[in-house]
Amino acid sequence: MELALFLLKGILIGLLFGVPVGAVGTMAIQRTLEHGIKAGLITGLGSSAADCIYVSIGAFGLTLVSDFLLKYQTAITVIGGGFIIAMGICSFAGKPHKKSELKKESAEMAMFLSAFVVGITNPAAILTFLFAFSYFNLTEGMTVLNGALLVLGVLAGTFVWWLLLSFAAGRFREKAGRHQTALSRIFGCLLFIFGMVIWIRLLFGEVRT
Repeated sequence: MELALFLLKGILIGLLFGVPVGAVGTMAIQRTLEHGIKAGLITGLGSSAADCIYVSIGAFGLTLVSDFLLKYQTAITVIGGGFIIAMGICSFAGKPHKKSELKKESAEMAMFLSAFVVGITNPAAILTFLFAFSYFNLTEGMTVLNGALLVLGVLAGTFVWWLLLSFAAGRFREKAGRHQTALSRIFGCLLFIFGMVIWIRLLFGEVRT
């Protein structure tokens, strides 16, 4: 019963913190509209992999890793924001790719890795999960098995969210076909804005300190 509780809490954490549609959500929707549900799901799973790394840090008390991330949080955030801005510019300037123009394996790997980079360069995520650990009273008595089940639960919870989001976006794919170029530019603008917001928040945070 106790083991199942850790799995359930992990699923809830994954759902709670996977739902906000930020940069990765925008990427998942855009890719679903361009390439189909599988592309959106692969993009989401890249973010899920980053989430699992962060929750593992909290679950297994990897203080050396967390200290490193917090120490270099500014540099990592700058890189992450710049990466999102670059993707936004490329999306705005480029044309949507047809399926035949993409090598399936390399394209899917690029989708996964780009979402993973966006997720892993967000050090604030570890603070979010640490807050969740405190809220769900997971800060004490964490065994290796409990931690593994928690990570598995987070993976399952985020997977369910990305699956639902991809299917929802997929329902509009046919209608969006004639407007792919315009939509690509809109999503590009959104990604650019997300990246700029990250930089602006970082700048004002540095100014205040």
